[in-house]
Amino acid sequence: MSHLIHIEIDDLDGTLLRVLGLIERRGFFIDAIEMYPIDDKTRGLSVTARAKESHRRFETLYAQIDRLYGLKRVAEPRKAAAAQKLSA
Repeated sequence: MSHLIHIEIDDLDGTLLRVLGLIERRGFFIDAIEMYPIDDKTRGLSVTARAKESHRRFETLYAQIDRLYGLKRVAEPRKAAAAQKLSA
């Protein structure tokens, strides 16, 4: 099953590479990526990912992504979906 992960990152050298590398190294396939500007120093990143093995937990992945340097916030799919409904 795929999950859509919404991430806000600082526009710094290497931040995108750190995020995508972590997702892959932790045992997840990256199916789709969309990046968009939020402001001059912040970028939004939407990543569709799925586990390579059934025992991989997305909750653990979210916590690991959240600890990366250059990351502003990571939104879990349920929270991201609720925020989109409120803004619509």
